[in-house]
Amino acid sequence: MNKNYRLSRTKKPTLADVAKLAGVSLGSASRALSVPEQVKPTTLEKVNQAVAQLGYIRDGSARALASRRTHTIAAVYPTLNNPIFAQSTHSMQQALWDRGYQLLIASHEYHTQDELPIVRATLERGVDGIIMVGTDHSEEVFSILSQLNMPYVLTWSVDDSHYPYCVGISNFDASYKLAQYVIKHGHTRIAICGGPIENNERSRGRRNGILTAAAHAGIEVPEKWMTIQPFSYKGGRQGLRELWALEDRPSVLFCGTDLQAIGALYECQMLGIRVPEDLSIVGFDGMEEATMVHPKLTTIRIPAHDIGSRAALLMLELLAGNTPPKEQPIQTEIIPGESLGRV
Repeated sequence: MNKNYRLSRTKKPTLADVAKLAGVSLGSASRALSVPEQVKPTTLEKVNQAVAQLGYIRDGSARALASRRTHTIAAVYPTLNNPIFAQSTHSMQQALWDRGYQLLIASHEYHTQDELPIVRATLERGVDGIIMVGTDHSEEVFSILSQLNMPYVLTWSVDDSHYPYCVGISNFDASYKLAQYVIKHGHTRIAICGGPIENNERSRGRRNGILTAAAHAGIEVPEKWMTIQPFSYKGGRQGLRELWALEDRPSVLFCGTDLQAIGALYECQMLGIRVPEDLSIVGFDGMEEATMVHPKLTTIRIPAHDIGSRAALLMLELLAGNTPPKEQPIQTEIIPGESLGRV
């Protein structure tokens, strides 16, 4: 380190200042910040110390202009209010960060009409690629991505799409498997509390998986036992109240997410409904919180961390100009709990 180097307090530090303070060449300082694995550890330490001492921040716009890359990937989520998405985001961000990329996150909170302006605004900020949840998106969204030749990856679902770069599960298959498991417990009086199925292939696949498994078992699910609610604790509570107000009641309630299921469990406690003696409740997601409620929730686990990291690595493959093989559906796992009883 050049201990005698001094910088004016009014001057914004430059890369040249970093190099001079570290006592290295401008090229070495640049490589230390761009490709640290390609410089000597002693050089890297000197440059990092100089960066910290000067408070140096790289000029992202200049860097992007020179490389035609911003080293930023955008991820658009339907909501930031579900812990399962936080798990995916964490793994995605870590995988990108380890390879020199930043993650920019946006959300439309299930207002699908807002997705296009959000995607447009995100692209205008300058990103190298975009990761989106689900396969259901408007033609306008796909059109703008095509016009810009923007790499994109779809996550959480492989249903209703022939796009090769979808990282996720088959929501239909997972719900079908879960419904079979519940039916083997003797349940024939099935109710469903899910989210809106329009513009949401995940919600649609989960509902259709349950209905198909029931039909294959000779069970009919009446329309009155299917309620559409927000993907939230409140949605689960409201769905439970509506179903329990009926004179003819189900023996099991399938919820579209663990959030809804936990909300329904809470409402059962408020109304004095015994779970699973009076009503069994089943979730979907495999959130850690599902193991902390009483009774422990029966659910099916989505490998959220795996989805996030795999989506990030797939995006980097696309940015490198490679043609990765088509992604296969990620497997899910049924998590037994005390909220499901036998009939």
